[in-house]
Amino acid sequence: MPEAPVPTREAGVRITPGANFALDGGTVLHAPVQHVTLYGKPRTDGSNVVLVPHALTGSSRVADWWPGVVGPGCLIDTERLCVVGINALGGCYGSTGPASPASDGRPYGSRFPVLTVRDIVRAQRLALRELGIERIAAVIGGSLGGMQALAWGIEAPDAVELVVAIGASGALTPLSIGVSSTARAAIAADPNFHGGDYYDGAPPAAGLDIARRLGMLTYKSEPLLLERFGRRNDRKGGRPESGLWARFDVEGYLAHQGEIFVDRMDANTHLVLSKAMELFDLDRDYGSTEDAGGRVLARTVLVGIENDWLFPAAQVHQTWRRLREGGADAAYLELASNHGHDAFLAEPESLTRLLEPVLAPLYARER
Repeated sequence: MPEAPVPTREAGVRITPGANFALDGGTVLHAPVQHVTLYGKPRTDGSNVVLVPHALTGSSRVADWWPGVVGPGCLIDTERLCVVGINALGGCYGSTGPASPASDGRPYGSRFPVLTVRDIVRAQRLALRELGIERIAAVIGGSLGGMQALAWGIEAPDAVELVVAIGASGALTPLSIGVSSTARAAIAADPNFHGGDYYDGAPPAAGLDIARRLGMLTYKSEPLLLERFGRRNDRKGGRPESGLWARFDVEGYLAHQGEIFVDRMDANTHLVLSKAMELFDLDRDYGSTEDAGGRVLARTVLVGIENDWLFPAAQVHQTWRRLREGGADAAYLELASNHGHDAFLAEPESLTRLLEPVLAPLYARER
């Protein structure tokens, strides 16, 4: 992959200067900050602006974590469009989150409120307004980013022209919620967690490690794991039958993923954003998915991913059908892959072929 482009601008934007930001849960955050990264210069009418919200563990530097999709000459071309990334509210890459100082100067920690995807999207819209951007041409995201894209279409119908939600549906399944809540329980069970107030000492690295291992299993598919690992011994040596903790190859892979994750993610952010994913529910939030679809004015594309069991393609298809029945101008596409949920990150060439016709109108106006 070529090197990621250097951002044109990167800044912390205070979205409600001197005032409170009201949350869906009835609580507030005082003058929170959104960390924003721009690649390119936005037009005054926003007609070249593409917002790329990140998934659970991402940042505002979208070209760093989505190579091959975002960058010069890519599907989302940073040389022809103004591409914007915003670290989600509750994040740990510059936006106000659990590790940020509260009014007393100490990290929020356990005092940080529960967030919804709608809270995250409202904060993004206010950040863009602070930058003089009232409308955007498109919002494109996968997983939690796809949930945010759907919420943009519903919550800000007059502010976005195209919504692309990849590997995201109107709500998590009970199975997905169960795995997510088990990952959160692993973090809470770590002796270093201290109810979320651990910033003066060692972080709950062991719990976060296990949470990441669980997450990685939801991001991959059984066909991929069979192909990559099968029942082979750990490539670093040893035989599984030689001891209780002697590993199969897949165990070594998961251990590695957990180990490298704890150095770049705050455990409380993982809790807050995974809870926001669990709470996202178009039926509950809008009366029905059809009623939510009735609010959408943007051209909307939902992309299901073959072999995705975190957001099964059948469920993504059902969300598309119900949005369309409610009146949304919606289309459904499916990304053929044996990779599972992470295919939107791992297979940029396939995703590009699928979405090039969808994004073509954005580039037609640039000629």
